[in-house]
Amino acid sequence: QVQLEESGGGLAQPGGSLRLSCAASGIIFDVYNMGWYRQAPGKQRELVAAINKGGATNYADSVKGRFTISRDNAKNTVDLQMHSLKVEDTAVYYCYANGVRTEKGYGEYWGKGTLITVSS
Repeated sequence: QVQLEESGGGLAQPGGSLRLSCAASGIIFDVYNMGWYRQAPGKQRELVAAINKGGATNYADSVKGRFTISRDNAKNTVDLQMHSLKVEDTAVYYCYANGVRTEKGYGEYWGKGTLITVSS
C-alpha cells in the first residue's frame, strides 16, 4: 500500500520561509507526477506546484518566483521550498502523486495534509 507522508508545516511570519517535504512509501515501481495542492478555509483545493518524472514543473501564478518544487526520483520524495510567504499562503498543504505504478497497476495518492499558517 502506498502512503504519502508530509513534514515541515508550521507557523511562519510574512516574508519568511518554510520547506515542505513528502515521502512516498510502499512497493513503488515508478511515479510520474508529484506535487502539492493547498486548501485555505472556505476555498477550493488548488494546485500549488507539480513536477513530473522528467523534472518539468508547473506552478500556480500566485507562487511563481517564491516557491520552488524539487523531487528525488530514486527516493520518491518531493519538496517545496517556500520563500517570501504571505498571509494568503495560509492553508493545509497536501502532497500528491499520480501515475504511481505498483504491483496493482497505476494509481493516485494523497497525503493527509500539513497546516501552514503565515501570521505576524
